[in-house]
Amino acid sequence: MGLPRQIRLRHRKDFDAVFARGRTWSNDLLVLRILPNDCDHNRFGFVTSKRLGNAIVRNRVRRRLRETVRALPTRPGFDCVLSAKTKAATAEFARLRSATASLLERSGVLAGPAEASA
Repeated sequence: MGLPRQIRLRHRKDFDAVFARGRTWSNDLLVLRILPNDCDHNRFGFVTSKRLGNAIVRNRVRRRLRETVRALPTRPGFDCVLSAKTKAATAEFARLRSATASLLERSGVLAGPAEASA
């Protein structure tokens, strides 16, 4: 199952705001940009450029990123955009998941054990 509609970034102005005013973290597979929002939940957007490969490859990377984000416990109140770097196209799912978790932890969006159960 994908991400529910309310927790997806869908409009260009929302992406633009995150790119213009958000903070950035990166590793060898991904770039994470976050911007605090006024919602009681997070909203996620995914960027996969044509440099990754054809539509099949880009969609696979997007599906994997969506599933990773859906399964991770996060603190509410952020707009997050995950941009895939070229290496993400050939990365295994486990490596993509750990890269995503690492970036969310570094940015402070990933909930700690006490917050996840609350």
